[in-house]
Amino acid sequence: MCRNIHTLHNFEPAATDDEVHAAALQYVRKVSGSTKPSKANADVFDHAVAEIAHITRHLIEDLVTTAPPKDREVEAEKARARSVARFARV
Repeated sequence: MCRNIHTLHNFEPAATDDEVHAAALQYVRKVSGSTKPSKANADVFDHAVAEIAHITRHLIEDLVTTAPPKDREVEAEKARARSVARFARV
């Protein structure tokens, strides 16, 4: 359920609002135990996602590092290689 929660800090280009929102949505889904809230809880669910996305954006912007930014394409290729190695086993 948490596949969209990835490291968002120290990448070039920086994390997009869509990536931050996807991570917040996955977090709220995990914590609430619901992938789609009932109509009675939809407003609370959506508000929580918006708040967590807002706080996450502040966190990412305020973190400090001396490490050079990671390249998204390089990291994606590493992840694909790990996936091939992991699922190639029969």
